Amino acid sequence: MKKKLLFIFGTRPEAIKLAPLIKAFEKSNEFDVKVCVTAQHREMLDQVLNFFSITPHYDLDLMRPNQSLNTLTANAITELEQVMKEALPDVVFLQGDTTTVLAGALASFYSRAKVAHIEAGLRSGDKYSPFPEEMNRVLTTRITDFHFAPTSLAEQNLKAEGIAENIFMVGNTVIDALQLALRIIEKDDSIYASHFNTIDFNKRIILVTCHRRESFGEPFQNICEAILHIAKTYSDVEFVYPVHLNPNIKEVAHKTLISPNIKLIAPLDYPYLVWLMNKSFIVLTDSGGIQEEAPSLGKPVLVMREVTERTEGVDAGTAKLVGTDKDMIILAIKQLLDEEGAYSAMSKAVNPYGQGDTSEQVVEVMKKLLL
Repeated sequence: MKKKLLFIFGTRPEAIKLAPLIKAFEKSNEFDVKVCVTAQHREMLDQVLNFFSITPHYDLDLMRPNQSLNTLTANAITELEQVMKEALPDVVFLQGDTTTVLAGALASFYSRAKVAHIEAGLRSGDKYSPFPEEMNRVLTTRITDFHFAPTSLAEQNLKAEGIAENIFMVGNTVIDALQLALRIIEKDDSIYASHFNTIDFNKRIILVTCHRRESFGEPFQNICEAILHIAKTYSDVEFVYPVHLNPNIKEVAHKTLISPNIKLIAPLDYPYLVWLMNKSFIVLTDSGGIQEEAPSLGKPVLVMREVTERTEGVDAGTAKLVGTDKDMIILAIKQLLDEEGAYSAMSKAVNPYGQGDTSEQVVEVMKKLLL
């Protein structure tokens, strides 16, 4: 009898990183694979599901306007109880650090299903940053049975917390997803190019993504002022910023970032973001996944956060932590724009997150463990 696997996720980043793994397990034809989405993010999640041609077996549709973390967590655990009773999974796969991950881990534990955690072992060391993601990861670790660590540092973090068994260092599925996405995008390149016809690609493009709640208020204002300063100083640079819809971000961005070479655009579907990132010169971000993706495309990443749980990229030289200080951000951007050596060192550094074969490694591990 085939072993039953249940993938639970709820946000766009989770869907991106689990898509190639779901495909790999389905291709192996040795497992019964089911997909459950909480739809913690609705529209952004659906875009990724459509792009990768994944149809969920269970859709909890939990997204509600302005719901609290308490409400989301409680509703997710309650709804997942019935899913677990119907699916009866041998192993539940969770990815990363979202509220869905923590709820999925608890629901699995209550049902006595084993848990496989993809991207296990990332730590910032600050339980309030990123919030609530850091503690979601830490708590999920205590429930997890199979820990798939993306890097040796993540593996070391787990061992330092007393995890002695079933740690597998396999790289990050985000690189698998990126390579799969690029293959799909290449077939329709003109469609993506026409979408960005207002952008001057003769200039050096700086892609900006910024949305984290830690940045709301003064930190985000500082970020905007730094971007505006560079835009006014360098006429051969064009900032492209897909602005998050959260009013704490959107209102400040549209009020502050006014310059001919700053393009504020609507949030992008995943394939359009990948296409644009591939055309960029620098990536300025507070996103976790982009810290992993952009180096695979040879793009230096400036991380606008005070701490990051993805320190491997900083250590490898593919990313630089610049915080939310205006002067620090300006200095880091200027260095990459003005100094060829500094740019080359970051763009050519080896990405520590793997070569794109993580999904295959995970499948092989689970075959040995379950079959």
